[in-house]
Amino acid sequence: MFRAAHSMGPAILKAHFEMMAGYNAWANERVFEAIEPLPVEDFRRELQVAYGSLHKTLNHIYVSDMIWMARFRGQANPPWAFDHIPHFRLEDLKARRTALDRDILGFVLALDETSLMTDINYLTVLQPENVSEPLAPALAHFFNHQTHHRGQCHAMLTRLTGDAPELDLSSFQRGA
Repeated sequence: MFRAAHSMGPAILKAHFEMMAGYNAWANERVFEAIEPLPVEDFRRELQVAYGSLHKTLNHIYVSDMIWMARFRGQANPPWAFDHIPHFRLEDLKARRTALDRDILGFVLALDETSLMTDINYLTVLQPENVSEPLAPALAHFFNHQTHHRGQCHAMLTRLTGDAPELDLSSFQRGA
């Protein structure tokens, strides 16, 4: 699969990841705006999804993103499991999420086309193993993972409120 993406050319991959970094920030902002009016008990309500609640799922995305950003930069993983809850209050989580989204966008914008083809080396979290892989497919996983769990947040918001924000990539592309 990476070979097919690689044949598209580094310039196209860089533009794609820049779009995904912008989309990530846009979608996260929309999710948090939809959650802010909820009572705290709904924010923390267990709803039988992978991480249980909006609170836990949004923390999982944050923790995972922090781990991947450390890997992308050649740093050690933060000492967290994927279910770690670093932020208990919605306001704190939103502030840190917004800062992280700015960091992600800055990181992607600073990449050059050559760096997308270089390998990153990291230690996995669940069953520690050293991994080496090109940055481009790792970034693809990074953005796909965020989208996957935001979809779960979308479903939880729909269940709790009967409504959820538009998060389609095409909506971002039309409005960006």
